[in-house]
Amino acid sequence: MKKIRLFVITMNLLFGLSLINSCGQFSKQEKSAAELEESSINTLSSEEMEEGFVLIFDGKTFDGWRGYNRSNFPEQGWAIEEGMLRVEGSGGGESGGAGGDIIYDRKYKDFHLKLDWKVSAGGNSGILYLAQEIEGEPIWKSAPEMQVLDNEKFLEDYPDFSPLQMAGSLYDLVPADPQNTRPAGEWNNVEIIVQEGIVIHKQNGALVMECHIDSPDWEEKVAGSKFAPYPWFGKYEPGYIGLQDHGDDVWFKHIRIKEL
Repeated sequence: MKKIRLFVITMNLLFGLSLINSCGQFSKQEKSAAELEESSINTLSSEEMEEGFVLIFDGKTFDGWRGYNRSNFPEQGWAIEEGMLRVEGSGGGESGGAGGDIIYDRKYKDFHLKLDWKVSAGGNSGILYLAQEIEGEPIWKSAPEMQVLDNEKFLEDYPDFSPLQMAGSLYDLVPADPQNTRPAGEWNNVEIIVQEGIVIHKQNGALVMECHIDSPDWEEKVAGSKFAPYPWFGKYEPGYIGLQDHGDDVWFKHIRIKEL
């Protein structure tokens, strides 16, 4: 009888300790999640700092940014809103927004870029890279683009909408697969890596696109696209990081980059 009681007491004690430990771990995970959410506004993790990432948007100023083919930042069309960089919707369409496209005023060739974006319903924009400033020409005629888009709205309006133009894709050239973008109003975290001609797009934790821009296959893809008439498009040489004003409300935050 004593052995049975001892066994029950021991099991109850172990269960209690286990429950306490589990609750402690749960609280710690909840706290970490809260801290992560708070730190997601334009800060670097200790790991990112060790790896050499730097913020290129501080959430307070437009420092380091300017209009494409301009010496200053646009006076309208862009705003800073609660630590986010916002394109103010104008309905102007591609390259016709009130502010126009913007670039970070430093060229990169091999790099690892990370940022978060969200769009309004039907929103459209893009993250451009390896961009060259060509007088009288829009940025998209030189720069590959990671598409930013409300896929659901476009598929609703255009059932035959091309996968080449969906979020995460290398626009008009290589589709994102898997297609894992989140609905309008929700944040997507993305990464663009360029190294030795290899280009990688990551979206919401998944590798969605990979290609080699300095290859015969790349040249063939470009020749079959709308970029074919522009000899300066998609060259593997130092270029600017750009954000597109497509005339729709779009928000960007937590923009950081590491040179490779």
